[in-house]
Amino acid sequence: MHALKDLATLTSLAEACGKVHQSYSDFVMLCALLASRGSEIAGLQVGDVDWDQRIVTIRRQTFPGSGGLVTKQTKGREIRHVPILQHLEPVLQRLAVGRAPEERLLTGPRGGVLTTATVRDATKWDALVSQLGMPNLTRHGLRHTGATWLADAGIPLHVLQGILGHKSLETTRGYLHPDTRHLADAAAQANAFLSGQDAKGTERPAQGSRSPSLSR
Repeated sequence: MHALKDLATLTSLAEACGKVHQSYSDFVMLCALLASRGSEIAGLQVGDVDWDQRIVTIRRQTFPGSGGLVTKQTKGREIRHVPILQHLEPVLQRLAVGRAPEERLLTGPRGGVLTTATVRDATKWDALVSQLGMPNLTRHGLRHTGATWLADAGIPLHVLQGILGHKSLETTRGYLHPDTRHLADAAAQANAFLSGQDAKGTERPAQGSRSPSLSR
C-alpha cells in the first residue's frame, strides 16, 4: 500500500483536491492526520472533537449500503481515540467551532455525506494522483500514510495499535512503511565520497612528474 513521503506532499494533494471543493481537501487531511478510514471520517460528528483532551474519538462509520447510507460501529467495533496533530488543528477548528455536537463534522458540497466514492469521482482521483506523481495512492492509502508517520515519529507499536483500532499487533505492523530516506541519504553521501576518490585517482597521472618508463 502506497504512503505519502511527507507533509508537503500531503498538502499538495489536499490543495489539488480543494480546487474542486474545500470538503475534498478536508477529507484528505482528516484521513491522513487521523490515520482513519474514509467511512470513519464520514461518520464523525462535531462532538467527537475534544479540544480539552486534544483528541478525536472515532465512534462510528458511515458508508453506502444496498438500501442507502449505513451508519454503524467501526470496523473493529471499538471506540478509539486519536490525538489532534498540530497541522490538523486549522481544519478541525474551521469544521467544528461554533457548531452543534450532533452535526456531521464533514459534509460534501451540497451538505450530504462525503463518501470515499464521492471523493474519487468528484476529484477524478486516479488521474489527479498520477499527475501529482503518486499513481499508486488510494484513498485508503491516506490512512496508511498517517500510520507510517506516527510509527516513524517513534510512537510505540502498542499505542499505534490503539490509535488504528487493530485487534493484533501483526495487523498494525502490516500498515507500516518504515522511512528509508536516511538510507538514500547515506548512499548519496557514500557515492560522493567514492566519486571524489575516483576523481583524485584520475588526476594522479597528470599530476606526477613523469611516468615510470620515462624515469629510467
